[in-house]
Amino acid sequence: MTDARDSFLEGMSRSAASVSVVTTDGPGGRGGVTVSSMTSVSADPPTMLVCINCDARSSSRILENDNFCINLLREGQTELSDVFAALSDPPGGDKFAVGEWTKGESGAPILQTALVTFDCRLTDSHHSGSHFIFVGEVLKTTVADGKPLIYGSRSYGFPQYHTE
Repeated sequence: MTDARDSFLEGMSRSAASVSVVTTDGPGGRGGVTVSSMTSVSADPPTMLVCINCDARSSSRILENDNFCINLLREGQTELSDVFAALSDPPGGDKFAVGEWTKGESGAPILQTALVTFDCRLTDSHHSGSHFIFVGEVLKTTVADGKPLIYGSRSYGFPQYHTE
């Protein structure tokens, strides 16, 4: 069965996706984790979903806090992505020391320099395999100018736009 898992992981590594830091705060504590698995569910009402490993501390915190914010990263924010992915050490041991953060309507931390933020109230969660699927109603969306940070083939990049 390991061969099927390895082939699956290798195949998924070739899928390019935007990079987001999902954050939460409340009675369960503040947390955040880098993800590439997020998508819209519905426009009526605006709804998003994220998939986070069950072993990540942020999973239990989202469940207890009933909120999360999807902070879509822009090009040039690889350091922030690496810190929240636990690939590099945060300054002073605090992930939130990287970047400028405010509190959203939901209570979740919002990255001020994100390309897009989706501040969500948790409406549903599902356990599937090694991950939780969190579904949230979007309370507020903030959009800035720029290009998204992309991850694919185990490296960062950003889209190249061509004009004719």
